[in-house]
Amino acid sequence: MGSAGSAPGIATPSAWSCTTPNDTMFTLTGPDGELYESPTPGQFGGHRRGKLYGRLDCPSALRAIARGGYVMHRVFFADERTAVAAGYRPCAVCLPEHYGAWVTKDTSHSGSHSGGGGRL
Repeated sequence: MGSAGSAPGIATPSAWSCTTPNDTMFTLTGPDGELYESPTPGQFGGHRRGKLYGRLDCPSALRAIARGGYVMHRVFFADERTAVAAGYRPCAVCLPEHYGAWVTKDTSHSGSHSGGGGRL
């Protein structure tokens, strides 16, 4: 259990990583929109009803969370590609360049974009 140079029976930090389970799991949304458990936290947050995603430190999202009610519709994504694959659009507040590209792409396909306000 110990390593060379340590007292017998004393666990060393290298042994702890093998013997101590990391049971923290995070609920993320996959590219199919289904929830799954991951040992790694998401890099992006989103709003299920608004179908938009943004940075975890987005000022608009933080204001909405502070007002309450928003949290029950909050989702998380491993990365931006997953959020887009799940059908979410970028936030206009914290991802303005991505939002602008989304608007341009969306209007070139449908003639208009279907987004309200652009806030997370």
